Amino acid sequence: MDTTYQIATQPEDAKQDDSAPVVGLKDLHKSFGTQQVLKGISLTVGGGETLAVLGRSGSGKSVLLKLVIGLEKPDAGSVSIHGQDIAGLDLDRIGEVRKTMGFLFQHAALYDSLTVEQNVAFPLQHHKKEMSKSERSARVKELLAEVGMDGHLDKMPSDISGGMQKRVGLARALALEPDILLLDEPTAGLDPISAAEIDDLVLKLQKERHMASIVVTHDLHSAKTVADRLVLLYQGEIAIEGTFEELRHSDIEFVKEFLKDS
Repeated sequence: MDTTYQIATQPEDAKQDDSAPVVGLKDLHKSFGTQQVLKGISLTVGGGETLAVLGRSGSGKSVLLKLVIGLEKPDAGSVSIHGQDIAGLDLDRIGEVRKTMGFLFQHAALYDSLTVEQNVAFPLQHHKKEMSKSERSARVKELLAEVGMDGHLDKMPSDISGGMQKRVGLARALALEPDILLLDEPTAGLDPISAAEIDDLVLKLQKERHMASIVVTHDLHSAKTVADRLVLLYQGEIAIEGTFEELRHSDIEFVKEFLKDS
């Protein structure tokens, strides 16, 4: 079998839905030592839009998220949040930008020594010091109710299932009222029923909150369910960008192989 894959080019005059995207990535390059991970990635995400980033392990998906949140800096290119390039900002200013983002880690990343309620309260304690204890408690209960976890405030992370931990992680990600939501493998490790519940929850939150979202996932069904637009990475470049149906009908060999079981 010929394993030489065609990479789609991105037209320079590609139409964008928003004249001022919430997230804008332009000609991003990133290497670690001699390994070139990203090779000129350009993307935008508008308010209320969900972009799914797909690709094989090692294709640069998680690095892309780290660049968006400012945990890594690009070797070249720009990362713009609300029109501001964050690459050159100092830690204090990046910290302010991060307050506009909610991040759900792949394994929820809850603090094992804190209860469900304390985990969700954590960002409020650190970034909303003007809130009284009663206001913070009310806000936490509201967030947990939004993700269907209001009956589990006093439980420890070890006492709840993986799907429930993801729900708590989502509640914590929403604590500071972000307008950007970043999701790293939100359905990884979950059974099909729990994964579908997380997908439904993400869709509900998008409808209610109109956030710009980037979802990194291996789960094709999840991507098809939650995303307005999908990007498939191959060897640090964008192999194809479009709706799930556009990807499914692509003639690009790598895309066909990637989606063969979808």
